[in-house]
Amino acid sequence: MTDKYVYLFSEGNARMNDLLGRKGANLAEMFSLGLPVPFGFTVTTNACRLYYEDSKKINSKIEKQIDYALLRLEQKTGKEFGNTRNPLFVSVRSGSPVSMPGMMDTILNLGLNDLTVKGLAQNTGNPRFAYDSYRRFIQMFSDIVLQIDHYQFERELDQIKRKAGVEKDSELHIEHLLELIKAYKKLVKKESKEEFPQDPKVQLMMAVGAVFESWNNQRATLYRRINKIEQTLGTAVTVQEMVFGNMGEDSGTGVAFTRNPALGDPELYGEFLWNAQGEDVVSGSRTPGSLNELKTKMPETYEDFKKIAQSLEKHYCSVQDIEFTIEQKKLYLLQTRSAKLTPKASIKIAVHMAQEGLISRDEALLRIDPDTLKGLLHETLDPKTDVNVIAKGLPASPGAATGMIVFDSEEAERLQRTGHEVILVRRDTNPDDIHGMVASVGILTSQGGMTSHAAVVARDMSKPCVVGCSAINLDEAKQEVTIGEKRLKAGDIITLDGSTGRVIIGQVPLIAPTLSDEFMTLLGWAKDRKKMAVLGSVNTPKEAMQARFLGAEGIGLCRTEQMFMDPVRVPLVQEMILSQNKWERKKALDNLLPMQKSDFLEMFRIMEGKDVIIRLLDPPLHEFLPSAETLSIEIERAKLARDFEDVQEKEKLFWRVKGLHELNPSFGHRGCRIGITYPEIYDMQVTAIAEAALELKCKGIEVHPQIIVPLVSHANEMKMVREQVLESLSHVFSRYQDQIEIPIGTFIELPRACITTRQIVQYADFIIFGCNDLTQATFGYSRDDAEGKYLAYYIDYKVLPENPFVSLDEEGVGELIRMGTVSGRESNPRLKVGTCGVQSSEKKSVRFFQRLGLDYLSSVPHLIPIGILSAAQAVILEEKN
Repeated sequence: MTDKYVYLFSEGNARMNDLLGRKGANLAEMFSLGLPVPFGFTVTTNACRLYYEDSKKINSKIEKQIDYALLRLEQKTGKEFGNTRNPLFVSVRSGSPVSMPGMMDTILNLGLNDLTVKGLAQNTGNPRFAYDSYRRFIQMFSDIVLQIDHYQFERELDQIKRKAGVEKDSELHIEHLLELIKAYKKLVKKESKEEFPQDPKVQLMMAVGAVFESWNNQRATLYRRINKIEQTLGTAVTVQEMVFGNMGEDSGTGVAFTRNPALGDPELYGEFLWNAQGEDVVSGSRTPGSLNELKTKMPETYEDFKKIAQSLEKHYCSVQDIEFTIEQKKLYLLQTRSAKLTPKASIKIAVHMAQEGLISRDEALLRIDPDTLKGLLHETLDPKTDVNVIAKGLPASPGAATGMIVFDSEEAERLQRTGHEVILVRRDTNPDDIHGMVASVGILTSQGGMTSHAAVVARDMSKPCVVGCSAINLDEAKQEVTIGEKRLKAGDIITLDGSTGRVIIGQVPLIAPTLSDEFMTLLGWAKDRKKMAVLGSVNTPKEAMQARFLGAEGIGLCRTEQMFMDPVRVPLVQEMILSQNKWERKKALDNLLPMQKSDFLEMFRIMEGKDVIIRLLDPPLHEFLPSAETLSIEIERAKLARDFEDVQEKEKLFWRVKGLHELNPSFGHRGCRIGITYPEIYDMQVTAIAEAALELKCKGIEVHPQIIVPLVSHANEMKMVREQVLESLSHVFSRYQDQIEIPIGTFIELPRACITTRQIVQYADFIIFGCNDLTQATFGYSRDDAEGKYLAYYIDYKVLPENPFVSLDEEGVGELIRMGTVSGRESNPRLKVGTCGVQSSEKKSVRFFQRLGLDYLSSVPHLIPIGILSAAQAVILEEKN
């Protein structure tokens, strides 16, 4: 580790992101480009890590380097830190190597005290501005550094405003501000037992330490865990000359994006507040206007800013999120970073930038996080439905959601854990609300703009959000919200339309999403780059249609048991299960045969020319019967009604259910074990598959059916079922005087099967690793129990790094898959190998499958585009490495 812990802006550049943090590196880069950046310096992430190693102390070496950098800043600005006549003031900001908007702390106006505030007032000729800045500094410093609750200062401010008879902070006169400062200092003495610090250098060192501390605050730690950001990175601290947007009506502050961050349109987009500091915009405490106000009032400044914004986008080759301040008509840039975009905007912008030649197609593909596509592939409001719109705000993050109103982040988290969908309703959110925002399906605020905390975080999470909904009158104490004459309480149902800003009473039907031209273009590029085929895991012909629409190249898993769950078929299925012998069972199966066949006919038509891999019946038979508990209740009711015939029938069913009951059905009488003990069930299914395929073949429709045998643990099981399947096929081929190739494969979803794949593939034409069941068997976890009871605890306390049912456990489950793949291909070099399960579309897992050389992935329909993009990225990253 280098001994240099502090870098002036003139000593850094954008490539020093890990050392200077994203904010510091970008400020240094902008300074090197000659842009109007207030000068400053950055204390590195190495210093942050050393701070924690030294028991949360800033050592003398770092302090001396800060003193030297401060001297250079004084020389550059011609001002002196702590000087009462020509004082220098600074901002102290956090800056992680990975963007974490609003998660850590910032302190503005540092250097103000009882004496320097007089110098600021005299130099600017604006005492009101000077004392307003001082009261802001005391409040911010006391909250972040001295750990005095923010609400106590807000209470003092509200009392002064009531006394002055005003509603806005900006309406307070200087005598009110002096009274407020006095009250603030008294509050600090009461809470901290010490006077508010007056020495600017003491203020600075305390502030640097506090920003380091904010790296490990609750909201930042949670944000890193959610976004899988390394906990040991640390934050840099940027110290920069203050420029004041609250110096009068010729000053202001804004946030702008070089393209629309919600829709992706190629336009300068943002918000601006006159006579304000940056925190007023991002905190949501004031609702800003659009950049058009700046364009109208200061057209030359607006044009200068527009040119700078365009140059920054070209320089970084990405959409920029720019914070800027105007101090008495002079423009200053305070930060630029790659913008947080909605999934829709990300795709549109990536495709357009590739088409404009700014980036390559590969770069466009890599810029889209596959996980963010989920927000585009979910349902939206049905436009044909009449809705009762009770309010309208700013459409901060698109999509739609219905849920119960909650006013508290803790309550949102509690209800979400118990299975409820909730919408968090607040005046505005702040970084401490991160856990409530994660738990909610949508967010609604009465204040704030398109760049407020709620808007930025919701877009990052792909959650619908409406902000600045001023029609809302929120009473958190009574846990209710009033909109006109409509009064809603916690627990009432509302619907948010984040695409239009509408707030709707009650639940609204949702419809399937529409995919943009840019989405389909990106998907086409991804298909061209990937190597693994991406297939669909479906239950019904309707899902097969959806899978093909979303880009599936075939069906990797058709679960036939879902076809048995049709209400019309359930009685026949139950009749088959309750049969006393093979002949009764076969009679019931004969009635089910045409139904299964009709499903396969439709599915083969939908997937014409594509592989369709059909899994033979897998779950235990008792799943098709009512539970013993339900039957007990029905029996008692029949007895009370003196319907003895019904009692007799129900009791017969009850004892059959009890006989089929298994203590551990995940490892019970299911999978190939059903086919071996009741071969007539698999015979019916194979017959339906073969007859459907041959009938379509006769009509000139190209079909490619394949049959997969589930839950094989021993080669002899596969050998026996394969012989049964071949016999059933031969009977159909003989009757139809025709035949069709139908490969027979197996699911590898048990550890023993992975270890003995070499033997199993002697009887299997292909294999598919069933990641969900294999993960259960390898860990010894029941997924439903684990995720509902202890898995969240395991992840929170780092017993496990990630949920293994979402992201593949490469060390354990992955090693079994590797072992099975290698030994299977050693036995049969032409063996086709695939995988299915949630992990088959998860980006990290897909990279593992790519390295292993698997042939295909199979995902549920709405995850297919995610699987396609992940597969393309896996190839690009493999080539780069």
